[in-house]
Amino acid sequence: MSIIEAQAPLHEAHRDNHTHRDVNGGWLRPAVFGAMDGLVSNLALMTGVAGGAVSQQAIVITGLAGLAAGAFSMAAGEYTSVASQRELVQAELDVERRQLRKHPIDEMEELAALYVSRGVEPALAREVAMQLSRDPEQALEIHAREELGIDPDDLPSPTVAAVSSFAAFALGALLPVLPYLLGATALWPAVLLALVGLFACGALVARVTARSWWFSGLRQLVLGGAAAAVTYGLGMLFGAAI
Repeated sequence: MSIIEAQAPLHEAHRDNHTHRDVNGGWLRPAVFGAMDGLVSNLALMTGVAGGAVSQQAIVITGLAGLAAGAFSMAAGEYTSVASQRELVQAELDVERRQLRKHPIDEMEELAALYVSRGVEPALAREVAMQLSRDPEQALEIHAREELGIDPDDLPSPTVAAVSSFAAFALGALLPVLPYLLGATALWPAVLLALVGLFACGALVARVTARSWWFSGLRQLVLGGAAAAVTYGLGMLFGAAI
């Protein structure tokens, strides 16, 4: 009893510390992609227009139009993409559900063979598969995990993806426009704020990845700065030609 009591706190500590981040949710990818895309695309768009030596009003209108168009486009694209993916998964689940209903023995043998291939003894694998197959919904969930690599109870939400993408893109795209809205008359404050935002976003992403914060932040800053520099040069070239 003393050994069990001594080990109990260790088990509880392991359970409390052995947690994983959500890698299958529907908000992280569209939010990160939306913020980065909003920053880079609107910064590049505004610097490209500014390179053409247009008025300050034209730059602001371009930035606001890019914000609105990009946010709605990202939200619509994410909703359609995630909804289509979800519908495909549901269709495959229906196929698996029909197979479990029509051929329960074959599906049970299939599950047992899968466990055997992973090192479980045949007799034990068959017994486990038999017990797990007694509940049709549990059997469906297990087959979905093992054969399709999905969790039927944790499918991404199209609405969450769309809202996350819209909000993140709008927030990212707002940064290059913000200095102009606050009274700036030159391009450099917008570029500076956008580059700081790119570095901050990259560093923030590092909190949910294995990369260091400075590497992730610097990578985003370099990529965004390069895009802005290229489009500014193109703007100057086209502006001179026109």
